[in-house]
Amino acid sequence: MRWRTLFFASLAVNLALGAAWLVRSVRHPATRGTAELEAGGSGVMKTNVVVRRQFFSWGEVESADYPTYIANLRNIGCPDQTIRDIIIADVNLLFARRQAAEVTSPEQQWWRSYPDVAVVRAAAEKVRALNEERRALLTRLLGPKWESGDLASLPRPSHPGVALDGPVLGTMPTEAKQAVQDISSRAQDRLQAYLEAQRLQGKNPDPAELAKLRQQTRDDLARVLTPPQVEEYLLRYSQDANNLRTELGRLKYFDATPDEFRALFRATDSIDQQLEALAGSNDPNSVAQRNSLLQQRDSARKLALGAGRYQEFQQLQDPLYRDAFAQAQQAGDPDAVETLYQINLATAQQQAAIRANTNFTAEQKAIELKRAELEQLQANALAKGQELPPEPAAALPAAPPPPALVPPTHSYVLGAGESPSSVAMRYGLSLGALKTANPGLDLSKLKPGDPILIPGPGLTPSSADQPPP
Repeated sequence: MRWRTLFFASLAVNLALGAAWLVRSVRHPATRGTAELEAGGSGVMKTNVVVRRQFFSWGEVESADYPTYIANLRNIGCPDQTIRDIIIADVNLLFARRQAAEVTSPEQQWWRSYPDVAVVRAAAEKVRALNEERRALLTRLLGPKWESGDLASLPRPSHPGVALDGPVLGTMPTEAKQAVQDISSRAQDRLQAYLEAQRLQGKNPDPAELAKLRQQTRDDLARVLTPPQVEEYLLRYSQDANNLRTELGRLKYFDATPDEFRALFRATDSIDQQLEALAGSNDPNSVAQRNSLLQQRDSARKLALGAGRYQEFQQLQDPLYRDAFAQAQQAGDPDAVETLYQINLATAQQQAAIRANTNFTAEQKAIELKRAELEQLQANALAKGQELPPEPAAALPAAPPPPALVPPTHSYVLGAGESPSSVAMRYGLSLGALKTANPGLDLSKLKPGDPILIPGPGLTPSSADQPPP
């Protein structure tokens, strides 16, 4: 039992010594410096105390107020060049975020085939104003020569990157934006490497291989973005969306709304990807799959647009209809589109027949084509309610004296979308002949349901050309 008594006694002594040492340390803390004896002093040792803060958190340095932030950086001994780099980078980031949120760039209007000039101008003006505000702030904080010290803050990437702005992409965290820029950069590098390899081998790019590269980019994006963010990116930058913009741009007058473009993209994107994978394959099975996919895409477009807009979409595929639409728009009479289209069709058929006529010499064909063109101009003017253009006397050779009037053979009732001009072309007549046969009628004021006399013998159209009852 004696050893226990000795153990506890020794423990008590050690605790007492430790407590005494701790009290002495608190009362007389150690200091860094050089001990010096005062000259002529009493032999008491004094210390020259230098207080330096060795540890701090960045939160204690940062401040929402830039002058305070700069003062804090100087207080911790930060070099002036580093302060400049930190402040410039911070201000640049602040204004980059503002630009992404406040500027409506043309890329945000992904449904437009051509940029809106007003949007481009407004975006340029807003960017200029923000840049002036940024420069003014940096000048106020760092002095007028701050740009000469900007050595490290502004990014200088090897790729320009893609615009990530607007309410969907512009509000993403910086880390997500950087990830998307990296994905876009890698995708561009892969594409360039593939195209260069094909060029060195003397081969054309394989569309199916290009489709695989684009799918890899989509997979990478899906890993870092939400579905709405992925869709926004694809609407702006995917090949399928670009193809859709190109197609709608060729139509010129369809003018798809954002909702229509999105609906078309959603309905056809997966089908287009399958078609891209089959590109270049000409075996019977691939051809059959491609034809089936094209039919599916056509049905999907009709469902996405609705019957009325789909019909307009289909009609505008025809260049003759686009010309008629443009003429009607210029004349300020949209209802004249169908009439003008029928005139364009009849003229095209007449010109094709003239070119195919082997009995005409080249000179005769040129004369007849010019005559058909003049008749088309007259018919268009009549359809648009305009005065007939005068016939150029020197443009065509003099016609022989007109034969005696042939009495009318029958009456014709104008159908919907028809005009005297289109009826004249349908029967192979000139407007003059039609006017002569109807001396009491103002051809420019006729409407569907009005009767008109057709002079004989004329060219009787086939039953397939007759208007519906």
